[in-house]
Amino acid sequence: MAIQPSTIHKPRVLIIGCGDVGMRLLPILIKTHKVFVLTTQDAKTSILRNMGAVPMMGNLDDRKSIIKIAHLAPNVIHLAPPNNEGPRDLRTRNLLHVLARGGRVQRLIYVSTSGVYGDCKGAFVDETRAAAPTSPRGQRRFDAEQQLRSWAITQRALVSILRVPGIYASNRLPIERLKAGTPALNHDEDVYTNHIHADDLARIILYAFYRGLPQRVFNASDSSWLKMGEYFDLVAKTFDLNPPKRVSFEELRAQVTPQMLSFMKESRRLENHRLAEIGFQFEYPRVEDFLKTQTDRQEALF
Repeated sequence: MAIQPSTIHKPRVLIIGCGDVGMRLLPILIKTHKVFVLTTQDAKTSILRNMGAVPMMGNLDDRKSIIKIAHLAPNVIHLAPPNNEGPRDLRTRNLLHVLARGGRVQRLIYVSTSGVYGDCKGAFVDETRAAAPTSPRGQRRFDAEQQLRSWAITQRALVSILRVPGIYASNRLPIERLKAGTPALNHDEDVYTNHIHADDLARIILYAFYRGLPQRVFNASDSSWLKMGEYFDLVAKTFDLNPPKRVSFEELRAQVTPQMLSFMKESRRLENHRLAEIGFQFEYPRVEDFLKTQTDRQEALF
């Protein structure tokens, strides 16, 4: 008698932290895997169950609360951010300590940040460039990368590291910033920024999960390079908003958050050639490609 699809045993995967990108990834992954999700949000558990996942309550800041995931799955997708202070990622340290006790993980995907490269003065940057993080945020992420590399050697596990720039989507555009009239840097002081659509990032995670080589780093960035002010101008034009006023760095310092200011101190143009290794193709190769869909949608309403 033929085996029914519903009775076929699905491989297990554990997602650590399931924010916007994780929620985009989940509906795809659930088709082929039994998915467990470690979350700190009790209110999210019913949503995860309805999507077909198994929620697990736990906090990476509390090692005892995550002991239960030690033997859970051979595949892990680590999307959780590091702690907010200090140069070390203590959350990843706690996670790897617990996973090592289980000794079961064979593959782990880690979503890091392109901030580990630090300020590259607008230079083109591929994955062979040495990391030189200057911000505490970048330092914590690079600490996590180093922890993962050492852990992978001792555990004989395959780790893929995705260095991610600014994530955008229809719900992640600087609309409120533009409406508030927050200025941008003068062109000669402006920095190059890099972007990735949230849907494309979710798909890159899957491609790395299935096809990534051991201990490989990927720049998970699209194929466009924009000055930060140019990005704001494009969004403003798309949604018929006033473009931001341009000011000097010193003038802007008092008008933006310290986190935003740290982004304005770093300039680089990421190269993503390694994504070809895993056969990835973008839905939105450039920010303009996505914004064009928003323009078409608005025109259809009139």
